[in-house]
Amino acid sequence: MEFIRQTIPDVILVQPKIHGDDRGYFLETFRQDLFEKFVGQKIKFIQDNESKSSKGVLRGLHYQLTPYAQAKLVRVIEGSVLDVAVDIRPSSPTFGKYVAVKLTSQNKQQLFIPQGFAHGFVVLSQSAIFSYKVDNYYNPAQEQGIAYNDPQLAIDWQLPKQQLQLSEKGRGFPDFNSISH
Repeated sequence: MEFIRQTIPDVILVQPKIHGDDRGYFLETFRQDLFEKFVGQKIKFIQDNESKSSKGVLRGLHYQLTPYAQAKLVRVIEGSVLDVAVDIRPSSPTFGKYVAVKLTSQNKQQLFIPQGFAHGFVVLSQSAIFSYKVDNYYNPAQEQGIAYNDPQLAIDWQLPKQQLQLSEKGRGFPDFNSISH
């Protein structure tokens, strides 16, 4: 595996080594020892989640308040998405900045998003199966969100606004300047 720090150094792109031949391929999707060595901290993923969504579905930007914050290791099993991580750590030099990475079933890349980030993705292909590991359980009372179209963040979701499909909850998230930490 190769680990590549992004413009926000705590967000890490994971490029697996793909071993392929005419029969198919094999790859390691997670190795705790290598991961912890690169990240420089212990990580204990406790749950795996999977979703399937149609083109234009935008899930996010979600986060949970401390002590229920979640680190995530995300990947696409089928299709392609634009994956976005927004730094919401007030003391961070990259507070209010984001990383956006195209994850596909072809490139097999993963993105590590540490605690202290809001996360979201939009489906760019006809459909996508999205999988992710988390290091803390979901707590609905502590879930928060940021408006996907916040003008301060100015995220380019790579699809026309009229193609984006959000949940009712997702349409009601506040702007970045109004969020809780």
